[in-house]
Amino acid sequence: MKKSAKMKTPTILFITATYIFLCLNSCKPKDKTETGPQEVLAPNAIELNAAQYAVAGVKLGFADRQKLNSVLKVNGTINTTPQNLASVSAPLGGFVRNTSIVQGSGVSKGQVLATIENFTFIEIQQSYLETLAKFQFAEIEFKRHSELYKDNVYSEKNVQQTEADYKTLKAQMKGLEQKLISLGIDPAQLTEDKITRILPVIAPISGFIRMVNVNIGKYVSPTDVMFEIVNPVDVVLEMVVFEKDIQKVMDGQHVRFSSPNEPGKFYSAIIYQAGRALKDDKTAMVYARIDKSDPSLLAGIFVNAEIETSSQISFAVPDEAIVQFYEKSYIFAYKGQRVENGKIIHDFIAIEVTKGVTSNGFSEILLPEGYDPQKTRLVLKGAYAILSAWKNAGEMAC
Repeated sequence: MKKSAKMKTPTILFITATYIFLCLNSCKPKDKTETGPQEVLAPNAIELNAAQYAVAGVKLGFADRQKLNSVLKVNGTINTTPQNLASVSAPLGGFVRNTSIVQGSGVSKGQVLATIENFTFIEIQQSYLETLAKFQFAEIEFKRHSELYKDNVYSEKNVQQTEADYKTLKAQMKGLEQKLISLGIDPAQLTEDKITRILPVIAPISGFIRMVNVNIGKYVSPTDVMFEIVNPVDVVLEMVVFEKDIQKVMDGQHVRFSSPNEPGKFYSAIIYQAGRALKDDKTAMVYARIDKSDPSLLAGIFVNAEIETSSQISFAVPDEAIVQFYEKSYIFAYKGQRVENGKIIHDFIAIEVTKGVTSNGFSEILLPEGYDPQKTRLVLKGAYAILSAWKNAGEMAC
C-alpha cells in the first residue's frame, strides 16, 4: 500500500501541472498566425449586456483619415530674449542707502530702484566742474591767440601751445562727461551747488524684478548684480536636443508644449533657430517663438515639448480606443446586438492592430487583412471597460 501511494503522488502532480499550463494558455488571446482567419474570432469575442453597455459609455465610429505628425519629444525651458532681461549694477559701487524693491515688483524704465552712497561721486563731479572752468578759459585764450596771430602779434608757437592746452582740456572734459552720464548725472544740469555723494540706481527696462540682492547698508562692488529685471512680453522656448536628433530639427517646424504644473494645458510655438553648435555634453540648443503670450509662462519654467518633424495622412483613432493586452495593441469592433433569453446582448471582437504615429491625441492604426477601416465599426470610447470584460471572461474560462 505504501508503494502504491508513492507512485500516485508524481502522477497527481503531473496532471495538476498539465491542467494549470493548459488553463494559462487558454486565457491568452490567440494570435491569428497560429489559428487561421476563421478561428481567431471565437477567443477574441466579448459580450456586454445592456447594463454593462450603458455603464461603459461606449461610443462607436470609424477610423478617420487624419494628418498625423511624427514628433520628437524634448525638454525645454521658458526664457526671455537678451533684450528683455537686465542685470542692474552700480558702476562705481558704494553703500546702499535706500531701496523699497522686492522680488516680483513691477517696475518701469527709468524708475529709481535704490540709492547708492560713494564719496568717489563727489570727486568726479568736482573734477568735471574744475575741468569745465579750465576748458572754457582755454577756449577763450585759444580764440584770442588765433586772432592775434593773424595780426602778427603772437608767434605761431604760442598759438600752438594754447591750442594744445585747449584740446587737452576738452578731451578731459568729455571723458568726465561720460563718467557722469554712466552715474546717471546730466552734465548740463550739474553746478557747484548740486554736487552730491548719493546717486540713484535706475531701471534700464520695464518688467518685473526677478532677483533682489541688496539691503540697506550693504556695500556693493561694480561687478555685483543688485537686481534682475525680466520683461515677460517676449518670452521664447529654449529646447535641448541630442546630437542623434539634431538633423531632424529645422527652422519653421511647429512645437507643442506644456508645463508639468499644468499637464492638460498646451501651447504652440514655431522654431526660428535650430542650433547646430554642439556643447560638451553633445546637445544643441533650439529656440522657438511662442505663438501667443500667456502670463503663466514665466521665465525659468521647465516644459515638456514635442517637435513636429514630419507629417502624413493616415487612418487613425483616438488614443483611448487602443488598449494594451499581453504587450499587444488591440481595438474593438462592434458586431451588433442580439436578444438572448429575452435580454439584449452587444457583441464585440478584439482586433490586434499595429500602432503607428501618435499625434494630438490620435494614433495611426494598421488593421489586419480583411478589415476595411472605413467600413469596420469601432469602439472609439469605452474600450477599457470592454477590455475589463474580456479579461474577466478569460479568468472565468480558467
